[in-house]
Amino acid sequence: MDHFTNPRNVGEIPNPDGVGEEGNPVCGDMMTFYIKVKDNRLEDVKFKTFGCGAAIAVSSMVSEMAKGKTIEEARRITPELVAKELEGLPKNKFHCSNLGAQALNKAIDDYVAKHGKSV
Repeated sequence: MDHFTNPRNVGEIPNPDGVGEEGNPVCGDMMTFYIKVKDNRLEDVKFKTFGCGAAIAVSSMVSEMAKGKTIEEARRITPELVAKELEGLPKNKFHCSNLGAQALNKAIDDYVAKHGKSV
């Protein structure tokens, strides 16, 4: 509940190094992640999410989990880890943790594509 009522890292990063979007047309949730990379680490992570409380909480938690991590470490953030860090999600909201991890990975993919990095 804390990550829903007090979400961290909300907003956009000016001139981000990577942007990733993920959504679910069935429930209407949409997440956009922005990353800034320095020395192979996610120096900053921000998000904008349109969706339910679980989607907002997931986005906040994913941003907290990813910030400061290397690209390789951030890639290992799974939906299961996100749900565990949030101390569980209702079964019908678990798909939100998939969206958060996927949006982060798409932002990393965007960074890799733009900067010719191989990770």
